[in-house]
Amino acid sequence: MTTLILELQPDLYDRLAQEAARPGQPVEKLVEEWLERRFPPPAPACERERAIAVLREAGLLTEPGPELKRQAAQATMSLEDIQAIFARVGGKPLSEIVLDQRGPKE
Repeated sequence: MTTLILELQPDLYDRLAQEAARPGQPVEKLVEEWLERRFPPPAPACERERAIAVLREAGLLTEPGPELKRQAAQATMSLEDIQAIFARVGGKPLSEIVLDQRGPKE
């Protein structure tokens, strides 16, 4: 978090403190809430970007590390090759296996 220091006239600070006292919160919190409402983060352009942003904020999505990037750069199979291998294996798709293992929704 970043610290912001403001120099205010005493009468302005007093009015600000009175406003903050109404809901019983510190002046700093009131000003932070005002700034958050005034400067909301930009909304992602599409549903996919919104989902990515939510996952990142929750810590559930991170960028691959240098080792994984190196391995990906060395990959020689095409998407079609991988899909062909999965098609030959047969059986249920992974999504169905996961749903079976998860069980019925309650």
